[in-house]
Amino acid sequence: MRGTEGGWWSGSLTVASTATDGITVITVAGEIDQYNAGPLIEALDAGALGGRPRVVIDMRRVSFMDSSGVNVLLFAHRDFGKAGGWLRLAGVCGSVLRILQLGSIDTVLDCRASLREALSP
Repeated sequence: MRGTEGGWWSGSLTVASTATDGITVITVAGEIDQYNAGPLIEALDAGALGGRPRVVIDMRRVSFMDSSGVNVLLFAHRDFGKAGGWLRLAGVCGSVLRILQLGSIDTVLDCRASLREALSP
């Protein structure tokens, strides 16, 4: 469901979007699973982001992610790359980081320790 001012929510997931120096920062909080991934999919729409999307997803407040969430991130990574842009993840930790590591997804997606690091060149 689309909210106002670049925000979305669905059940136990909230997604907010801002822009910083031409980079879209998407802040996600809660659980990313098959039932509530819709707001994240909407926020990562390459067509809506336009041109060469450069996107950082702030994952510090994501407490759970299943394979549906992993697929959303991989599809966005692919789409942004095709458009000449990129996707970075910031602050992935705990069980979410473990999911990415188990599937070696952390070697495909650009995972940075902090938002500051993800925003730097």
